Amino acid sequence: MEKETAKETVSKNFIEQIIEKDLAEGKYDEICTRFPPEPNGYLHIGHAKSILLNYGLAQKYHGKFNMRFDDTNPTKEKVEFVESIKKDIQWLGADWEDRLYFASNYFEQMYEAAVKLIKKGKAFVCDLTAEEIREYRGTLTEPGKESPYRNRSVEENLELFEKMKNGEFKDGSKVLRAKIDMASPNINMRDPVIYRVAHMTHHNTGDKWCIYPMYDFAHPIEDAIEGVTHSICTLEFEDHRPLYDWVVQELEYVHPPKQIEFAKLYLTNVVTGKRYIKKLVEDGIVDGWDDPRLVSIAALRRRGFTPESIQKFVELCGVSKANSSVDYAMLEYCIREDLKMKAPRMMAVLDPVKLVIDNYPEGEIEYLEVPNNMENPELGTRQVPFGRELYIEREDFMEVPIKKYKRLYPENEVRLMNAYFVTCTGCEKDEEGNVTVIHCTYDPASKGGNSPDGRKVKGTIHWVCAETAVEAECRLYENIVDEEKGVYNKEDGSLNLNPNSLTVVKGCLVEPELGKAESYDRFQFVRNGFFCADCHDSKPGAPVFNRIVSLKSSFKLK
Repeated sequence: MEKETAKETVSKNFIEQIIEKDLAEGKYDEICTRFPPEPNGYLHIGHAKSILLNYGLAQKYHGKFNMRFDDTNPTKEKVEFVESIKKDIQWLGADWEDRLYFASNYFEQMYEAAVKLIKKGKAFVCDLTAEEIREYRGTLTEPGKESPYRNRSVEENLELFEKMKNGEFKDGSKVLRAKIDMASPNINMRDPVIYRVAHMTHHNTGDKWCIYPMYDFAHPIEDAIEGVTHSICTLEFEDHRPLYDWVVQELEYVHPPKQIEFAKLYLTNVVTGKRYIKKLVEDGIVDGWDDPRLVSIAALRRRGFTPESIQKFVELCGVSKANSSVDYAMLEYCIREDLKMKAPRMMAVLDPVKLVIDNYPEGEIEYLEVPNNMENPELGTRQVPFGRELYIEREDFMEVPIKKYKRLYPENEVRLMNAYFVTCTGCEKDEEGNVTVIHCTYDPASKGGNSPDGRKVKGTIHWVCAETAVEAECRLYENIVDEEKGVYNKEDGSLNLNPNSLTVVKGCLVEPELGKAESYDRFQFVRNGFFCADCHDSKPGAPVFNRIVSLKSSFKLK
């Protein structure tokens, strides 16, 4: 029993170990975590790790989970981004219940907190320009230089700060800075700016404020106000933790939150930077933040990824303090694993050529009972129409076969999936030598794809009935960047775009059931991959399918 307990302790990640120690020592009655995105763009796959980590910890330890918009910077924030973020988080399965907050709702408390620091002699109004502040800050090896305005009296600072709030100064003319230590080895502690003047309309508070708090000042206050116990963020904030702790200590919160950092989720050969995605959108290279070639959560949803596949992916990536990159193929592995038992296996012909069974009764249509997923009988069966004229994939016929070719060619017999054995008798061509019609005969005794005399065939091909097939558009995706060149051009920082990232295939022919597909319906198209009905462009009777992922990959789970 002792060995089992020890094993269980080792298997916990370092954040869980910290939380369990805090609970055991009685530091908190219950934990509270939060996800605090800034609404200045769409969330991407990296954010999914933070969402699921914070929500998962709250669930595991029976605590609370806050959804909070860190909307303290009105320059780039939009209501559109607020709504997209809420939709993404709910889709991933994180439920904030009635705990939805906006940092901008705390502007009054943040202002009062700044006044408190001024009264304590811990903050001052500074007239240096942004460039001068940078010059005074010093370097990693040299200490900074104190601002000439650092020793203003408390009274003068209070008066100037109120005038800043009342709109009496121009943008950039004055800032409020914390008074800490210009000789600190941590540059973040060298009298950081905590408030700036910005005459801008805010999406939530309108024109009420013309001064706005800086993130490093606002964030610990937000956490403290909401009762967050463990403020979990990514490693780039590790050097900011002393400032986080300084703010909550100087403001004398009774139950100060604790900041913990973990490694970001990096995916190889993908674009996650908001400014790059914004440029792709503005230049019309992609059709929006949810273009299926991107890895925003909205894009992954539109392409056909499931919440479960992303949850599995995040679980496999794990939680650590060490930065590392994960191969995109692992994300593809997770969606294949999730869909292989869930998705109906349907027949779709992406590059059709007509096949005529000359000895099949003309005008007759029969219905074959076909399993929806042979690996999962619970998905049941469907009736698939079959007739004299069919369509098959053009690559499934060769007039002169190459070595080891097992599909259809003159005098060869193959199995039409779930239907009959057919033998090729010849083909018709157009003036340019392109095959237009393939002729076959069938064996009526082989219904269901099995021969009563036990003869074997080496090839099985899929098909659709010509009379009932529905025309569809299929979109085939590759990485939006050229993987051989890398994501970014080293010379100018631009993206190395892949000109073949999207192939639109029109005139595909699919089973009639697929003609009824609704947005986000997912299927496995036999031999062609997993596909999803596009949420924007697909319509009943005129479906548009996005290929989520091909059927095979070189990736293996270790």
